Order: sequence, then structure tokens, then C-alpha cells
Amino acid sequence: MSGNLLFQDNLLHSLQYGFIDREVFQEGIYAPKILINDVTTHRYVLNDLQEELSKSKSFSFSVAFITQSGLALIKSQLSDLADDGIRGRILISPYLDFNDPIAMKELLKLKNVDVRMTPTDLQMHAKFYLFEQEDKQVIISGSSNLTHTALKINYEWNVKLTSTQNGDFIQNAKEEFEKIWEQSQVLTLESINAYATRRKTVIQTVIIQEEVTADYDGKIRPNKMQEQALEGLVNVRKNGAKKALVISATGTGKTYLSAFDVKQYNPGRMLFIVHREQILQKSLKDFQKVLGFDDDEGCLYKSGADISQKKYIFATIQTLSRDANLQSFDQAFFDYILIDEVHKAGAESYKRVMDYFQPDFYLGMTATPERTDGQNIYELFDYNIAYEIRLQEALDNDMLCPFIYYGVSDIKVDGQLIDEKSTFSNLVSEQRVQHILEKVSYYGVSGEKVRGLMFCSSKNEAKELEKQFNSRGLKTIALDGDNSQMERYQAVEDLENGKLDYILTVDIFNEGIDIPSLNQVVMLRNTQSSIIFIQQLGRGLRKHESKEYVTIIDFVGNYQNNYLIPVALFGDQSMNKDNYRREVREPNTLKGLTTINFEKIAKEQIFSSITNTTLSSIKILRDAYKDLENKLGRTPYLADYIKLNSIEPLIFFENSSFNNYADVITKFSDEMISLSEIEKKFLNFITFEVLNGKRKHELYLLKLLLENDGQVSSDKWFEYVLEHDLDIRSEVLESVNRVLDLSFLKTQEQKKYGTDALVSLVDETYQLNESVQKSLKENSQFALLFSDIIETGILKAKDYPQVFTLGQKYSRRDVLKLMNVRKDEPPLNIGGYKIDQETNSCPIFITYHKSEDISDTIKYEDELLNESTLRWFSKNKRTLESNDVSTIINSNENGLRLELFVIKDDSEGGEFYYLGPLIYVEGSADELLRNGDTVVQMRFNLEEPVEPNLYKYLTDK
Repeated sequence: MSGNLLFQDNLLHSLQYGFIDREVFQEGIYAPKILINDVTTHRYVLNDLQEELSKSKSFSFSVAFITQSGLALIKSQLSDLADDGIRGRILISPYLDFNDPIAMKELLKLKNVDVRMTPTDLQMHAKFYLFEQEDKQVIISGSSNLTHTALKINYEWNVKLTSTQNGDFIQNAKEEFEKIWEQSQVLTLESINAYATRRKTVIQTVIIQEEVTADYDGKIRPNKMQEQALEGLVNVRKNGAKKALVISATGTGKTYLSAFDVKQYNPGRMLFIVHREQILQKSLKDFQKVLGFDDDEGCLYKSGADISQKKYIFATIQTLSRDANLQSFDQAFFDYILIDEVHKAGAESYKRVMDYFQPDFYLGMTATPERTDGQNIYELFDYNIAYEIRLQEALDNDMLCPFIYYGVSDIKVDGQLIDEKSTFSNLVSEQRVQHILEKVSYYGVSGEKVRGLMFCSSKNEAKELEKQFNSRGLKTIALDGDNSQMERYQAVEDLENGKLDYILTVDIFNEGIDIPSLNQVVMLRNTQSSIIFIQQLGRGLRKHESKEYVTIIDFVGNYQNNYLIPVALFGDQSMNKDNYRREVREPNTLKGLTTINFEKIAKEQIFSSITNTTLSSIKILRDAYKDLENKLGRTPYLADYIKLNSIEPLIFFENSSFNNYADVITKFSDEMISLSEIEKKFLNFITFEVLNGKRKHELYLLKLLLENDGQVSSDKWFEYVLEHDLDIRSEVLESVNRVLDLSFLKTQEQKKYGTDALVSLVDETYQLNESVQKSLKENSQFALLFSDIIETGILKAKDYPQVFTLGQKYSRRDVLKLMNVRKDEPPLNIGGYKIDQETNSCPIFITYHKSEDISDTIKYEDELLNESTLRWFSKNKRTLESNDVSTIINSNENGLRLELFVIKDDSEGGEFYYLGPLIYVEGSADELLRNGDTVVQMRFNLEEPVEPNLYKYLTDK
């Protein structure tokens, strides 16, 4: 069946599904769809708009209103289309004078988009998006204009319809669009200026949430975050703590928070310590606003100053830590000491101060307590975390200025993207300078005037780019560690006053600098650390009346560390490659305007880095272990990593150094774990078999046995299964038995883990292995490690609500186990499928992009024709009468269970995405001659369409 006929067939079924009877007609891939903004599922109108736009060969939009932020949300897709020579048209309206001339000027930057404005007397108020694609036409129409609130926030109601080129509805829509297009005026700078002159200004309110709120009486009160943190501080002090940490994202109001806590604590004398002098004066003023003290009660500390009559003292660590200054104070001089940016407290100067003073209470504040130098900030504050809010949560709670991130591709030199080895001349070449200027202009800023900060890879690069940018009409300055504080102050003031467009720097502005009006952050360097990435991004996250959002432009080259981009953007420390791939495929998970976009080539570079980087290296694992050990103040166990959103526990066992978690503890700490050989074998076995949580039964049975001294009747187990809403079919329970008595294992696995059953069923009673039961009673370390695996597996099981969960990944072994096959056989023979007669099941495994070096005779051309249809080939030397082919063809009658598992290519490892049950398309099978052998091709419908972003990722379509 040709592609066009297949599409029309699918479309017919979809229309019957959507308009006639969805119970009778199952095919719904092209069915009419209601589009709304649903924050609970992270599904927005924007998702469908971006998806359809990315697949288009041309497009036509008719929208009454556009905003800068709305247009910004689709700029990366429009850029990709421009790279492919694909053009589109946009109609806008002067209706109600809503459109801002600044936003209209942004439309002129779209070189592949023709824009017109409808006549005033038409009062056009339509919202209509038409996408012309390879073999279909898609329309989205309803209530959503091209504004960020309509595409991501407001409750909107839109309908998405799919049609052929010749559908009457599509033809009528196109004709109407063409009629209005011909009546409309081409949008030019002159026409925009004319509109602006006659326009009645529409006041669009941008609500700026300050760090604190002031009521009618003028008193400053804490915001929601600060109230929660203040309560946390009260609670830790009630428990007798003398020290506490507050971990709070940059821009969320830590200074005001500390002032509020001083107010509720009411110390006799307070000391506030910072690491930069420029912060001191502002901090004093902020405290004075909250506490209302007289000018003579507070001061900035200078060497030798008499502060005996002062209550609120503000000092830099550099001045305070000098021996002469320290010794001039009594050790109990201060009742309450605050340390800002406390992640620097590992330095000797901070240690000297903290060792000297003995206040009643120490408060440390930081956005990033994690350290790469081995220092333990948590230990300095007795592991008391009073409150913690990270970047993603702060954004979700509207505490920061939203950001729109663009991962853009850097330039190619001799056909290769810039990488870590690129020469200085390439980094500052005319080609790259022009590329940078085009991208920062195209993606733009919120507002009309750019106030930007560029992070460069070296001082020399920053200085040379300063010259080149200035020669092209920009006003920029390069700053580095050699510049004085006064020069830095002046540059920041010039940027805020509009005398500068950009400050170019390397690392000196990563933190400790406050530029609230900053509206663009540009990253021209390789991401070396997710912490530094967030610090740099965070420079623009303070709210300010001049901006609705901050633009982040990240130039992505062929860097090994590109995998750190999703780590930083999504706050995901799991080191789980599939998590990172999913986040890059489906980036718009944050609420509100904050949106993450990747140009196509940049996205490919990130995928490549994720695939090619070993995320289970000893260094990565040691850092994760030590970070959690520091935070907890004790040995971390597997469940801790999940509970505290740290590394994915399974990653430890991707490293061949570790067979169980005792190996990890021994490697990364001085703790001695004493285990017998049989204890090690059984720990190894349950780590290998049940830790991934892909089936709950084994975990719950082991848990039940631990709670009942190693013996449980089959009746009690059956009741437990019912109580926990697990599958009670006998074939499932028998499969669980085979796993835990080790009979399911391959022969070599049985040799590795031992032939003794972990759990046996004797006389209708489940019995835990006697040796294991004895060890659980006599070896507390073994008991802790054993129960930790079970607890962690149960936590992991939340990722697998179904026997097979769509979009999750499974190994071939997982699939055989979950299909209740009697024994794990050697790998499936060539062809990727095998019918199991006993379970009447046939999993089908497909490697979508075959390796170039495999034989053509086994390079099967299996293909997803669309999100719901698979074209599939049998093994070689098969005809329509072959037993396996015949069984599959008759699967609709014989009940053969067909399940589809797909992997993008061999570089992803041994786990396949589960795409769901397959339904044979009657009459689709036919014989073909291929490389001299007969094969059978046929088509299947998927019970559920493949999620669009996963489909695009797997197929590269």
C-alpha cells in the first residue's frame, strides 16, 4: 500500500473513531483532538503547535494577536525550517490595538516567513494554524492566539483536525485564508511605525512579584517561600540546633529571608558575612527595610572600627578573617551570625571565622551547597537543612523571572562543529562572530533594548570578541579577574543604564553580582559543570519591571560534556541516559512561560553526548556517593538516592566494579562490610534480579517473608497480592516462583548466583533460604543491605505502573520474564522474534537503525510508517505457509500476544522502548524476494500511537 493510500486509510478509520464510534473503530491516530493547557500532564497547546510545525513543508497562520513571548516559543522550530528552505505565512490584525509594535518588529526577523496585517475595518479575530505536510494537512483552530499565555498558561480550547490535500474543509480554509491574505498589507518597518503612531496604547500589565510584599501599612512581609523557610528555622532551633542551612535558588530572596529570621530571633547583636564588598551596602539597606532599625544601629565593618554600640554588623570575610581583627572580638560577641553564599565556607578564611566565634546560632545560605573540592558544607552546619528550594521548584512557584532557553548550534569549520580542541582563530573568526550576532539578534530579548551577559571560554576570546563586536556597532566590554572591583561596578551600572549592550566575561560574574534588568545571557563555552551552568543562567532570573522573561542562548558545539545541559536545565542528577533523552525530546515540563528549546543540530549533539559518555565512571559514582554522604552525615544507601533525587541507583551496577552495594561502600568509604560468600551471592542476585522494580511481585514476596521470619503460606501471599492490586493470574505467580527459586535463570547465571533457591514453595508455604534467614538474624550489615534493595526496588516500581509501561525500556530478558516464559533462553535467534507456545506470546524486537557493518541478509527493513502503523519483515526463507508466519498472520483469531519493542540503534545498549501491543492488518501479508531468499512482509497497527517526540527520535522523521 502506498504512503498516500495508507494515510487515507488511517484517516478514514480516525474519522470514524472521532465522529462515529470509538469503541468500534480503534484507529485514532488522525482523529480530531481537543487541545488544552494541562499543567498536570505537562501537555500544552504549544506542544502540538511545535510538533506540527517541525513536520511542515509550509504553513499559514492567521492570528489576531502576537506577543514577543508567544513568538519566542516557536523561534527555534522556525529556525530549523529556515535551514531546510521551508517558508510560511502569518496574518496578524490591528484589532483593538492589542499588538505591541515591538512584538511586530520581531516578526520582521523571520527571514522564511511572510507577514501581513489585515485591514482595520475587518476586525479580524481569528486563531487558525494550518500546516501542510508530506502527505497530510493539519489545522489547529480555536481560542489560542500566538501569545505565551494562550499557548501554555490559560485554559484554552482548540481543535486539531487532519485532512488530505483535497479535503473540502481544508480547501475552504485555504481559500478563505488566500482571500484575506490578498486584502492585507505587507508588514514592513514603515507600516509598523504608522500603526504605532495611530495606535491607542494598550496597557499590558506585567506583574512583578517582589522578593517580599508590602501591605497598606508599609510593613514588609515575607513571601510564601520565606514563610516556609522561617518555619523550618524555628523547628530546627526547637530541636536544639545551633546551626542550620537554607538552600534556596538565586533570586528567591535569601537576604530578606535572613532579615526576617533575625527579626523573629531578635538577637542582642548580629553579624552578616559576605564574600564581596559590593553586596554589603545593599544587604544593610535590605535589613533596615525589614527590621526598621535606626542608621546608628547598623554599620559596615572596617578594620579597627569600634562597633561596641552597634547591633547589626555587616562584614566581608576578607576583612573579618584577618587575625588582628578576629582577636579584637570576644568569641561570644555575636549572638547570631549569618554567612551568605556559604558554599564558599570550605575556604580557610571561613573556617577560621567559624572556629573562632561561638554565637548562639549560625545560619548559612546558599543556592549550591554541592562542592567539587571535597569540602563538606553540610557538616559545617551539623547537617541541619532548615529549608530547600531549587531552581525548578522556584520557577514553578513563580518566584523567579521565567526564562526561554535556546540550545543553538555553533558554527562548522571544515564540516565539523566547534569542539574542545577548536583553535582560538576559529573561536573569534569572522564567520563565528557573524553567527553569534545573527543568533543573539534573532532570538532577541524581552523588551526593545538588550542588556546582555556573555560567558566566554577564555580571557583572550572575551577581549577579541569585544573588539569585533564594537567594530560592528555594538557597545561591549570584556571583564576578567584582572579588572578592579570599581571597573566591574562601573560596567554593571553602564549596562543597566543602557550605555552597554553586553558584558563579556569568563567566570567572574558566575555569582555575587546582581543585575536585575539583565534580559539575555549568552553561553559561548563548553558546559564544564552543571553547578556553574545554573549559576550563570541564574544571573538573569531576578524579576524586573523591564522584562517579562530572560533569553538564554547556549551555543552547542561538538562537546563531550553536552550531557550536562539536561542535568542542569532539569535539575536531574540521575545520570540515567534514558531520562536525559526523554527530557531533551520533551523539554517543556516546567510551568508558566519558562520554555526549553533546542535547534535540530544542537539536539543531535546532546543526544550524541548522552550516548557516547560513560555516566557510570568511578569519578561520577564517587561524586554522587560523597555528595549524599555529605548531605546525610552518614553512609547513604540505595533508597536514599531516590528519596533525595540523586543518582539513579542502578547506575552503580552498570560499572563492572560493583556487583552489590557493599562493593560501593567499600570502594568509596573506610567502612568495613563483612559478608560471607553466600551472602554476597544472594545480594548479587537480588541486585541483578529485582532492584530495577520492573515487576513488583518478587519485591513484595521478599518483603512479606522478611516481615514473617522467612515463612509465608500461599494463602497469605495470595491475599497480599490482592491487597496490593497486583496481577493474580496463576501464570504470573508461577513465573515469580521460577525467578526466586532461580530456575528461570540461564545456566551460566545459575553458576554465578548459585543453584540454591532464594525462595522455595514447599507444602503450600513459601520459605526463605535457611542460610539467608540465618544471616539476616546474625549479620546486621547484610540485613540492612538486603532490605535496602527491596525498599529501593519498590520505590523504582512506581516507574512501571503496568506490566509493560508505554515508553519505558526493557531488556530482552525483562520481556521474557514479564511474559511469564518458563526459562530465559539464550538470545533470540536472528530475526528479532520468537513465538513461545506455552504462553502464546511473541515479542518483536526491532533495532531501528541497523549498523552499517551487518550483513544485508539480516538487515531487516522494519519501519514505522506513521505513529500507529508498522511495516514488518519475517526472517529469511519464510513463506505465507511457514509455521511462525502463519501463526502471526492468524493472531487475530488464535489470540497470539504480539508486543513491540524498539531501540534506536545499537549504541543505546540492550534495552528497548516498549511501544505496545500489535494488531495484524488483515490481508497485508505478502511474499517478497530479498537477497535471493523469500521473506514475508506485513503490516501491524499499534494499539496506542507512539508518542510524537519518541516517534521522531526513533525514526529521525
